[in-house]
Amino acid sequence: MNSLLEQIKTRRVALALKQHDMMLRVGISRQQYQRLESKGNPRLDTLELIAKGLKSELLLIPQEKINAVLAVLAEDSTTPGGPSQSAKKKSESLADDPWQGLLGENE
Repeated sequence: MNSLLEQIKTRRVALALKQHDMMLRVGISRQQYQRLESKGNPRLDTLELIAKGLKSELLLIPQEKINAVLAVLAEDSTTPGGPSQSAKKKSESLADDPWQGLLGENE
């Protein structure tokens, strides 16, 4: 797994944004952003701003769930049309019953 700073840079590049563009999106200077991306230790509120600027979310993923999350992300990235059929079915079933699996019950 890449470090958080590497993930931020990868996401910025994937969105075809330059470091200067982050000034407009996040409200910090290009120099501050450059320093953060190369060796920074950002505060949580700064990370939240950067995530919004990169159209992303910060999440805490329990270690026991990380492999499942990575598998879903890998599956979505290999499917040219978006999420897989199983992900769509799961999403539809959650729309029908938003409480499904909330307590970890197997249904």
